[in-house]
Amino acid sequence: MTETTATEQRRVRKVMSASAIGHFVEWFDFAVYAYAAPVIAMQFFPEFDATAALLSTFAVYTVGFVARPVGAFMLGALGDRYGRKRILASIILLMGLSTTLIGLLPTYAVIGVAAPLLLVLLRILQGLSAAGETIGSNSFVAEHSPIATRGRNVGIVYTASNLPPVLAALLVLGLTTALSPDSYEAWGWRIPFLLGAPLAIIGLYIRTRVDESPAFVEMRETKKVEKAPIRAVFAEHWRAMLFVFSMAAVASLGYYSLTGYFYSYMTVTLGLSSQHALISNSIALLITFVTVPIAAMVSDRIGRKRMLLIGIAFSAVIALPAYLLVGVGTLGAVIIAQALLGFGLGLVFGPAGPAYVEMFPARVRYTGASISYNLAFTIFGGTAPLLATALITWTGSTIAPAWYIVAVTILAFAVLLRMPETRSRSMRDEAIMAAAAKGEHSNEPSQPERL
Repeated sequence: MTETTATEQRRVRKVMSASAIGHFVEWFDFAVYAYAAPVIAMQFFPEFDATAALLSTFAVYTVGFVARPVGAFMLGALGDRYGRKRILASIILLMGLSTTLIGLLPTYAVIGVAAPLLLVLLRILQGLSAAGETIGSNSFVAEHSPIATRGRNVGIVYTASNLPPVLAALLVLGLTTALSPDSYEAWGWRIPFLLGAPLAIIGLYIRTRVDESPAFVEMRETKKVEKAPIRAVFAEHWRAMLFVFSMAAVASLGYYSLTGYFYSYMTVTLGLSSQHALISNSIALLITFVTVPIAAMVSDRIGRKRMLLIGIAFSAVIALPAYLLVGVGTLGAVIIAQALLGFGLGLVFGPAGPAYVEMFPARVRYTGASISYNLAFTIFGGTAPLLATALITWTGSTIAPAWYIVAVTILAFAVLLRMPETRSRSMRDEAIMAAAAKGEHSNEPSQPERL
């Protein structure tokens, strides 16, 4: 290995670390809220019955996602105009601040109706910051990576989004085990939220010490930075946006069904103990955590499209059997069911991570992928807990959410059959991207980039 190659590899690893910490903070913030939902329902919506309070809490959970498209338009355009690094540093600071403030927020008993209103405001800030994190980090890593290992590198970073819910679940499990129910409800639930501050400070420090994306530096030096990226992406790359939206629809629905809904489903609807619910959920997400980088590496060889279609087909087939297994209500059945769902989710997440950003040229990459991704996460991910709870209430069937998952995955599969292959595209080659925007693509691999 030459000294130059070793230096380049160290730089890529440094970029991957900086991106992974942002993924971790983003998804830790959202997972903590989901696991704390039953307690937040009592603390901030005490005048409702248990089901109504939980629905109100999930409605506030959804508010964070409603803010995401707004953040995507704003942060995506800023990232394409002023650079990835600067925006990513600002995002992690805002995420940590909003999460910490939730942990310090007075309850309804202390300040009345102002408590849920302030909770909504902080969820909006979380949503705005989260809107730019995933796509910004994936773009940052992809633009620093050589083509041959781009999927693997993005996959390793992207899987950082699956570890925080596991750690959040274990943290909540530890707190609920160590503390009495009264102590946990009074103050123990705040501890995970307060961890947002030190995590954000660490992430900010790491992100300020990495180089800007080579693709953006090249655009800036050649004066090819897009001045109106929002207008350009809708006019020239709407097909790419549709493909990203379809991938993200499956990914978000699967992810937030596991992390945002299943804990409350198992404890409130099925009556499982919180310990069993947290253990089974953690096992499922650990399986996803392991599967994502493997699926991403496989997609470097067989292609993003083929791997995506395999993952989506598996997710569609397994949804109903998995929900039926969960309904059995035993710990073993719940673990197997969620493990199957987690495995299918990993098969989708792996190739989707790099494919999101490979769909667009560098000048509109952050904007186009962020808008498409966050619209899907708002429509399908943000509403997953609320809609799943409502579907069961309306139909009386505990497997109603599974039918919804099947419908979404089948529709996404049909759209992605028309998706072009992207694994060999250069992250800087405008000609290839322009052809892709018109529905054309070449099977010839682009030339490797010199890092």
